Amino acid sequence: KIGGAMVSEKHAGFIVNTGDATAKDVLELIKYVKDEVYKKYGVKIEEEVKIVGELE
Repeated sequence: KIGGAMVSEKHAGFIVNTGDATAKDVLELIKYVKDEVYKKYGVKIEEEVKIVGELE
């Protein structure tokens, strides 16, 4: 869990907003998951969504 964003307990391919997640929380969690999967399995995973815009 990062901030208000967490990986879904029902489906690991989904991120859940627990009520107060920011876009930054979600993007940081995505990066964390990608990094951990690569470290553990040597597999690079990609998002199925397109990130539009930039965070301030």
